[in-house]
Amino acid sequence: MKQLIWDTIKVFVIFTICTCLFYFGLRMMHAEYENYHRYDEPEGPSVKVFHSDQRVIDRFNILFRLGE
Repeated sequence: MKQLIWDTIKVFVIFTICTCLFYFGLRMMHAEYENYHRYDEPEGPSVKVFHSDQRVIDRFNILFRLGE
């Protein structure tokens, strides 16, 4: 009986430590990526992909004709 209680306490302590490590690891990753700006203006020679002078109907025509 005493061995069962001791094993239960060990499992509980190990589970608690692993849960805390996982939680604080997630918090550190969140803090790292919270400051990452995904929507900043690109630096360097960028090329505009979408030209607004082309009509949307023409783009759908090409899409259906070529299957892309």
